[in-house]
Amino acid sequence: MSSIGRASTLIAAGTIVSRLTGFVRSVVLVAAIGSVGRAADAFAVANQLPNNIYAIISTGLLTAVVVPQIVQAAVHPDGGRAFISKLFTLGTVALVVTTALATAAAPWLVQLYAASFSPDQLALATAFAYWCIPQLLFYGLYALLGEILNARKVYGPFTWAPIANNVVSIIGFGVFIALFGGPVTTVQAWTPTMIATLAGTATFGIVAQAIVLMLFWVRAGLHLKPDFAWRGIGLRNIGRLAGWTFLMIMAGQIAGVVQSRVMSAVSGDNPANTVAANAMLLFMLPYSVFVFSIGTAYFTQLSEHAAAGRHGEVRRDIARSIRILGLFIVLSTAVLAAAAVPASRIFTTSSTYATDAAWVLLAFLVSLLPQTVLFVIGRTFYAYNDTRTPFLFTLVQATVVIITALLAGQHLPAQFVTAGIALGQSIACIIQLAVAAWLLRRRLGTIGARSWMPALGVFIVAAIPAGLAGWLVYVLSGGAEGWMVSGQFLGAVGTGVIGLVALAVYTGILALLRVPELTTAWNTVSRLFTRR
Repeated sequence: MSSIGRASTLIAAGTIVSRLTGFVRSVVLVAAIGSVGRAADAFAVANQLPNNIYAIISTGLLTAVVVPQIVQAAVHPDGGRAFISKLFTLGTVALVVTTALATAAAPWLVQLYAASFSPDQLALATAFAYWCIPQLLFYGLYALLGEILNARKVYGPFTWAPIANNVVSIIGFGVFIALFGGPVTTVQAWTPTMIATLAGTATFGIVAQAIVLMLFWVRAGLHLKPDFAWRGIGLRNIGRLAGWTFLMIMAGQIAGVVQSRVMSAVSGDNPANTVAANAMLLFMLPYSVFVFSIGTAYFTQLSEHAAAGRHGEVRRDIARSIRILGLFIVLSTAVLAAAAVPASRIFTTSSTYATDAAWVLLAFLVSLLPQTVLFVIGRTFYAYNDTRTPFLFTLVQATVVIITALLAGQHLPAQFVTAGIALGQSIACIIQLAVAAWLLRRRLGTIGARSWMPALGVFIVAAIPAGLAGWLVYVLSGGAEGWMVSGQFLGAVGTGVIGLVALAVYTGILALLRVPELTTAWNTVSRLFTRR
């Protein structure tokens, strides 16, 4: 377990720095184009296009297929080097072709995701897309190399490389503001030079991120070389696994298209694509710091146990990871719920917009804990090279997302459509978790629920007064009219103050209850500062 602790600490430290610089990046971007408006939503849709394909590559094909295959190939006499070279060559060829096709299809892709945009807003989004879609190639290379490094238990570079992207973007967006002022919110104000400066900066940041990761090849012992001899590497088996994963991710993407189209209909003065993206950034902060950092190391170990047929160890991995992840995630949910308005103020240009955006964040937070448990359960199926079952429960989730998004668009006031979509996504996640847990229990006999569910209950009991204490601090500060929402920087400070109060109450209650996971959590956090 000490190796997992060290790996988790390294990933968590990199993720924290990455996310903090990412927050600064988003703040500067808001200063350049605003948080609510047609120009901001046009860029959000265009810049999201390569991210959607990256989601397919990173959380789909690579996590589900590549990591278990590399772990199994490690037993080869060469340590799996030949297999990795062939796989990397195949992946690079596929990325180049996909990027070329997607760039050529930019007008149709924008139309697909934002059918309700006005003609001039569609034109601006398409111009942004031509600059942004080439990110696909470098997102893919970053994801492919990163998962290879993770499978070889080299976790740090994959986590620290995005900092380069954030630094480049902060500088580039700052140059945009210096040259053209900001925020530039009207569609008609944008010139080709402005478009190239903003979107070109976003793409160059992804290029820098991929280049930084490439520098760690030799250190990891990855002497990769082009190898087009793909026969004999198990393409048929990989294709079978990837086929179900592709269908699973496509179901999610179809649901995402529906959500984006519904939000595009309320773009303008209401929370829409940009607000949803920034709310998801806040939602992903604890998910990335804790779930990815601890869960990534566990997934590699879990894959090894599954490959060796040690099912008892797999069940223990499930229970241990859910308990320790749950301790952090339940607290994070309470903090973000209490600080929803100040946290949203970080990415908005006024207190009114922050209040509207807070409803979107709160709706997403409903699924933060279920999403965490689902992460562990889903990757357990992947460890057993089962991608068919995740497709089935993801299909259920995608169906619920589509239905709830359409209902939100038809029945909610424009001001709350995006929040309704976020709540529908949370409800879909809870249903997906119930189905996934039932299916995994059928496979393993038990998933240790009697071990981790009571622990989660204790965490929730402790989080309720912690969250209320944090919310009371917000109210005493003046609430929606107070200093915590008077500016973006003060929004960040206020969020930090609320978080510290909630943390003190939460840890105090858990210490009184003598919760054993608190010691593990303390050791994980202390490593960040002592580097032990």
